Amino acid sequence: MTLRIAAALLALALAAPAAAQGQSDWPREKCERWRKANDEALRRFGSKGLSSDFLSRHEAFIAAGCQGPQDVCPRSAEELNFANVMVMAGMNAGLPSTFMPFACRK
Repeated sequence: MTLRIAAALLALALAAPAAAQGQSDWPREKCERWRKANDEALRRFGSKGLSSDFLSRHEAFIAAGCQGPQDVCPRSAEELNFANVMVMAGMNAGLPSTFMPFACRK
């Protein structure tokens, strides 16, 4: 019985750093999922109708590890459609709604 308790405690001790490691990788994993969704959306739908400002802000968000300002403002119908596709892809990838970079502040 004591051997089982020791084994269980050892398993818990070894699992704790793994769980902590998984938690610290989550921001990077979220950004990787977002980058992949972006690449796929651009491949499928292209960038026609997406302004250079929209694309550069979105690229800057990804380049900053998806930690940058959430200020990618869709202004045209094509940009709004792209943002909607990305939000759906993000939600399907398990990303929280607070993660999305789309916001129009002005």
